[in-house]
Amino acid sequence: MKKHFSILLVFCLFAMQYSYSQGSPDYNGGLKMKFDEDGKKYLRLISWAQVQATYTDDVPDDVSSTSFNLRRARILMFAQINEKFLILTHFGLNSLNSSTLHPVGKGDGAELFFHDVWAQYNINKNHSIGGGLHYFNGVSRLNNQSTLNMLTLDNNRQSWSTIGLSDQFARHIGIFAKGKFGKLQYRVAINDAITNGLDARDVEPGGTAVYGGKRILGSKDAGKAFAGYFDYHFFDSESNFLPFKVGSYLGGKKVFNIGAGFFTHPSGSVYMDENGELKGADVALFAVDAFYDAPLGDNGSALTAYATFQSNNYGKNYLFSAYGTGQMIFGHVGYVFKGDKTKTRYQPYASYGVNQYDAVNDDRNVFGIGLNAYMSGHHSKLTLEYKNQKFGDTETGTVTLQAMIYL
Repeated sequence: MKKHFSILLVFCLFAMQYSYSQGSPDYNGGLKMKFDEDGKKYLRLISWAQVQATYTDDVPDDVSSTSFNLRRARILMFAQINEKFLILTHFGLNSLNSSTLHPVGKGDGAELFFHDVWAQYNINKNHSIGGGLHYFNGVSRLNNQSTLNMLTLDNNRQSWSTIGLSDQFARHIGIFAKGKFGKLQYRVAINDAITNGLDARDVEPGGTAVYGGKRILGSKDAGKAFAGYFDYHFFDSESNFLPFKVGSYLGGKKVFNIGAGFFTHPSGSVYMDENGELKGADVALFAVDAFYDAPLGDNGSALTAYATFQSNNYGKNYLFSAYGTGQMIFGHVGYVFKGDKTKTRYQPYASYGVNQYDAVNDDRNVFGIGLNAYMSGHHSKLTLEYKNQKFGDTETGTVTLQAMIYL
């Protein structure tokens, strides 16, 4: 592993030095087509790609320990004909690798799909309502995380709290309202839960709960889910024009927020009682969190920090993949070294999460340490990260190098 780590490190440092000598072009908001002189009618287009090379130290003997992955390839566009109406469309693919490629591009992994499609009506400058396939999630900041500007290589997996269980890749179909009252921002939603979620297990006598309420009990009892997130902005107010939360401003703002959120799904899970009857169990997730990002003086250095506590109830002794009934604590911190903002900037970071599950005695511990190199802010960056995950007798270490560009 040390040999592979050294190779990746040398490659990363070489690439960063090369990009440093090339300087950094300005980014002026991407492609925006204005249809009137004052810009109230427009179409904006954003595109990004994240490409990874990964070394894993715990794989079967017949599997290569190194792999390449197109982590994300996305296109997002939104438009309005006046200040009252907005439509957003977001499509792309995730985690395309040699196992998910298809000879003619028709496999599940190779196909594009819609991540978001929603229409929005702005009641006034501070409050909006809308509906469709949307990302106005509850629970925590990280459950609303943008994939364009994360501090760490990727989001904390357990913070996307219902991904594939009640939604499609962290998106529900439903209606939402969002806005702000002074420094307090809010987002709330009523959604239809997915019918065919990832948890396709059968309910067994004396077994744990299964997150399949709508599939098993029907939409009348388990069809709807409810979500909300509220955060108070003590310093600079963040934009809530779109639902995607920024991971690190690199000192571009002085931000300190505290937030709280929830997700509830009545009868979202199912269990079998002592009489052999199927019963619904309410899914209820709650979290509190804090986010800080600020420059440190005028020399380009900056600090980013985040922490959250989350209570998860997916049903009695629920445990499936990374998700389970219990509690989670997660935090990360990053520091941007001082330097010229027009040249490459470096940001080391560390993250740590503890996931406690009622169903087992072992905790899932996840530790990560990495380095971001920003050639043009988040628009062009390299990330090198080591992550260690331990759960019971299983311990896995991965080293990943990611190149990202978004325009």
